[in-house]
Amino acid sequence: MRKIIVGLKRVIDYNVRVRVRPDGSGVETDGVKMSINPFDEIALEEALRIKEQGKADEIIVLSIGASESQQQLRTGLAMGADRAVLIETSENLDPLSITKVFQKIISQENPNLVILGKQAIDNDNNQTGQMLAALLEWPQATFASKISLNDTKAEVIREVDAGLETIEINLPAIITVDLRLNEPRYVKLPDIMKAKKKPLDVIAFGDLDITPNDAIKILNTEPPEQRQKGIMVDNVPALIKELENKGLI
Repeated sequence: MRKIIVGLKRVIDYNVRVRVRPDGSGVETDGVKMSINPFDEIALEEALRIKEQGKADEIIVLSIGASESQQQLRTGLAMGADRAVLIETSENLDPLSITKVFQKIISQENPNLVILGKQAIDNDNNQTGQMLAALLEWPQATFASKISLNDTKAEVIREVDAGLETIEINLPAIITVDLRLNEPRYVKLPDIMKAKKKPLDVIAFGDLDITPNDAIKILNTEPPEQRQKGIMVDNVPALIKELENKGLI
């Protein structure tokens, strides 16, 4: 069976203004709307389109986090995924530990393709896809803005600093997606009801025999400095003078 695994991360909704906790221990999440990471939602939409083209038989969505992440997995199932797996943990895992979890599940499921968002909007690490390709020794294509598949290869158009780059990789492979790849579909109420009957497996992180990497620790979280109020100037010489005063020219 041709399988695609898609990673879904639970993050604060991109429309919500993030607030730092008074003690600096992180950002406030109580009572805050949570959603699927936007890049991951695009990854799932692409997997669904591949399946609709008859080039995949099953789509599995995978998340790592607290039990509340089941909500985002159910949304993924409502979008059209066939199965969901939650690796349940209360720990804030670093990218390498997350990558090892994906490696373990991939070794069990043997997918033809793994599609991930290029990064999560909460920490912007942009590391998991590249690390996963290295651990699996699979080809990778990052920052994908267009994907074309056949039985053995994938042609991927990548967004790079100089413009667009087209590469061809063998399958199985890791692909991370960019914003311009597609527009995710809206979830309809009948699909939400159907998703409740689809399988969602919950596996404790401790059962995977993976030791979390503690090389990275967040010591403190601070909000950005408040923007200073702008000033109006009457002419170009006055503008130049103000820029000189600020040491900008």
